[in-house]
Amino acid sequence: MSTVTQSTQEVTPKPSPAGSAGNGTRRRIGDRVFSGLATGSGITILVILAMVAGFLLMQAFPALTTPPAELQARGYGEFWSWILPFAWGTVWASFWALLLAVPVAIGIALFISHYAPRRLAAGLGYVIDLLAAVPSVVFGLWGGFVLAPAARPLYEWLNSYLGWIPFFGGQASGTGRTLLTASIVLAVMILPIVTSLSREVFLQTPVLHEEAALALGATRWEMIRMAVLPFGRAGIISSVMLGLGRALGETMAVAMVLSGAHIVSFEVLTSQNPNTIAAVIAQNFPEAYGLKTNQLIAGGLVLFVITLVVNSIARLIVSRYKEFSGAN
Repeated sequence: MSTVTQSTQEVTPKPSPAGSAGNGTRRRIGDRVFSGLATGSGITILVILAMVAGFLLMQAFPALTTPPAELQARGYGEFWSWILPFAWGTVWASFWALLLAVPVAIGIALFISHYAPRRLAAGLGYVIDLLAAVPSVVFGLWGGFVLAPAARPLYEWLNSYLGWIPFFGGQASGTGRTLLTASIVLAVMILPIVTSLSREVFLQTPVLHEEAALALGATRWEMIRMAVLPFGRAGIISSVMLGLGRALGETMAVAMVLSGAHIVSFEVLTSQNPNTIAAVIAQNFPEAYGLKTNQLIAGGLVLFVITLVVNSIARLIVSRYKEFSGAN
């Protein structure tokens, strides 16, 4: 009996490690391919960004190096005195857009993630996401022909009773096409971006944190304030910066609503309003030629730098809270 068993063991072939070696080789090849694709994608983004920056620098170089006297003689004006009012208008309009949009967006995101019934939350989330697909031209038409006339009584009231505040001073516009109207349009445009990203961040809050706060006797708002908002702080900042990038670069909606001028002003209800860089480029580029084209591209370079600086500051702010996680 032992002889038969011994012979059977000798005849039975042992499993070859060739299959496992082949699987390991395939896995290694897949890892290398994926790593190469990921690395190539990252390098491609950097190359594209460098190409855009290089194009802007080359095309803007004549406008930046031409003597101011020659620019004055051609009727263009010195570059920095020409671009600074538009840079101010870009930042000022975007600031008011964030001031109006961020509280509403965070409130909607909290309502969808923690207050609304599931069916209502799903439908409302779909509507918010659909709002991001509306073209900017549609927002511009709505702002110019619907919002501006409808907001005139509000602007007159603000000017009459709160005119002592520098923002609401001056003579209120009779058409409603003011910087505040353009900022409201921008706020509506960035609302779905901030809302969608904030909603996803709030939904990722660890359930144990929420249940622990509620078990200790916290109300729902106290639970949100102690568990949800601290957890999503970095995500909120990132969503706000993405919305700010959209507001800084928006062109057609602002150009269709705002009657911009080459001024620096804090007033948001008057008919004389600072224009934005993107709107100025869109309004003047079709008829520009020669040095004027270089000047407009130089304005685009300034807008590029402003956006880059804002996003860099946002990354620094986010990095301060990156150590926070659901396990802390």
